[in-house]
Amino acid sequence: GGNASRSPEAKAPALPRICISDSAPGGCDVTKEASVSVAWPDEAATPRTNLEPPPQRWRRPGKTISKGHRNYHLMLNLQLGIRHAVGKSAAKPMRELSRADFDPREKFWTRFPPAGSKTTPPHSSSEFRWKDYCPMVFRHMRKLFAVDPADYMLAICGDDALRELSSPGKSGSFFYLTQDERLMIKTVKKSEVKLLIRMLPSYHKHVKRYKNSLITRFYGVHSVKPYGGQKVRFIVMGNLFCSEHRIHRRYDLKGSSYGRKSDRFEEETGDATTLKDLDLNFAFRMQRPLYKELHEQLRRDCAFLESEGIMDYSLLVGVHFCDDIVPASKMALSTFTTSPELSANMLSACQSSVSMPEPCLSAKDLDKMADHRNFRKPLARLGAHLPARAERTSMSNIDPFLSGGRGFSSGRSKSGGEAYDVILYFGIIDILRDYDISKRLEHAYKSLQTDPSSISAVDPRLYSQRFRDFMGRIFIKEC
Repeated sequence: GGNASRSPEAKAPALPRICISDSAPGGCDVTKEASVSVAWPDEAATPRTNLEPPPQRWRRPGKTISKGHRNYHLMLNLQLGIRHAVGKSAAKPMRELSRADFDPREKFWTRFPPAGSKTTPPHSSSEFRWKDYCPMVFRHMRKLFAVDPADYMLAICGDDALRELSSPGKSGSFFYLTQDERLMIKTVKKSEVKLLIRMLPSYHKHVKRYKNSLITRFYGVHSVKPYGGQKVRFIVMGNLFCSEHRIHRRYDLKGSSYGRKSDRFEEETGDATTLKDLDLNFAFRMQRPLYKELHEQLRRDCAFLESEGIMDYSLLVGVHFCDDIVPASKMALSTFTTSPELSANMLSACQSSVSMPEPCLSAKDLDKMADHRNFRKPLARLGAHLPARAERTSMSNIDPFLSGGRGFSSGRSKSGGEAYDVILYFGIIDILRDYDISKRLEHAYKSLQTDPSSISAVDPRLYSQRFRDFMGRIFIKEC
C-alpha cells in the first residue's frame, strides 16, 4: 500500500576533522588537526561517551565522496572555492545592491596553485581557477533566505562534506548533497548559468517580495576550471527534502502525460525513486486557508516564470506518511542560524588564515556550536512540513486529460478510497529552461507522434496554465 514501511539500513558517517587554533607561547597560533567528538544533528541532546556517530534509522541518500572517487578532487576544489568566496565577501561590509552587481560580467576569477598564494591556501589537488558569479547578489540572497555565512561554509566545507546522488539523468547533471542534507549542489550547463544570470534581477525582486515563493532557492553560482581540464559550472541551492521526517514517496509533476510514467513497477519503487504524473494515485486534501495560500502562490510563481519565458519546470513533491514511521532524525533542519559570536569568530579566522584548507574553529567555538545546534528549529514556510490528507484515487479521477481523455475536467478529483495523514514538502524546480529553438523543435517532432497538448515542451503561457490546472486537481480543499 501507499504507506507500507520498509526496513531501514543504518549507515554510519565518518567523524569530521576540525582544525583547532591553540595559542602558543609568544602569541603565535599553532594549528592542530584533531578528531573531535561533535554532536551530530540527529543525535539526542544527551552527551555520548564514545566516538561513534548516532545510528541512522534508514539509509542516507547518496554515496560519500572519499579519496579515490572520480569527483574527489572536484569536491576539494569546490570546498576551497566556497571557503575563499564566503570568507572574502564577509571581509567587506554589506551594502545596498546596485545595477552593476547584476551585470553578467560581474564575475571574479581566483587562481588556486597547489603551493598556495597570498590569498589562497596550499592544497593537495592540481592547480585550478575558481569563478564567482554576481557574488554580492547571492550574498544578499543568502541573507534573505536566513542562511548564516558560517553555517553555510560548515555545511559545504566539512570533512567528507558531500555525497553524490544517483548517476546523471537526461540532463547530464550531477547532484551533490551536504552531510546535513540542507544544501544541494548541481552541475549545470553554460546555457543554464547564462539564463539564471539574465533573470537574476527579476528573480531577486520576486523572492524578496514573496517570502513564501515555491521557486528553487539559489545560494550561489560558481565554476571550477582545473589546469588543462574542462570547466565545471554548478549552482548551490536549498534541498526541498531537508526534513526530520522520512520521505516515503517523491513525485516530479509537470501536468503533462507524454513520457510521464516511471519505468519501474510499483513493487520496485523505493524511497529514493522519483515518480511522475501518471504514477500519481493520491489527491492531497488541505485546510481551506492553506489551500488558498498555496494556489495563490502557485499563480504568482507561474506568472513570474511565464514572464521570463520559462517552461518545462516541475513541482517536486515529497510525502511522509505519519502512521508509517515515527519522526526518526533531527538532522537536516532547515534553518542556517548560528550564534552571532560564533559566526564572527569563524569568519574572522577564515579571512585571516590562508594556510588551512578546513574551516578554523577554537575549542570554545566548538562547544558553542554543539550547544546551539540543539536549539535549531525548522524554518516555517509554505512548501515545508505541511499537514494534509492523502486520499487514494486514480489518475482518471484526478485528470481525464492525463489518463487519455480530451481536455481538462472542470470538476475536482474524486477519491472514495483509503486516506492517510501525511506531511508534505514541495517546491518548483528545474526553472532554468526557456522555450528556445531546441524546445520548439522538440515540440514539433513529438507533435507528429502524439497529442501536442500532452507534451512537456510547449509555449510558456500554455505550460503555466496547464501546470496550475493540474495542481488544482492534486491539491484540493477540505469539504
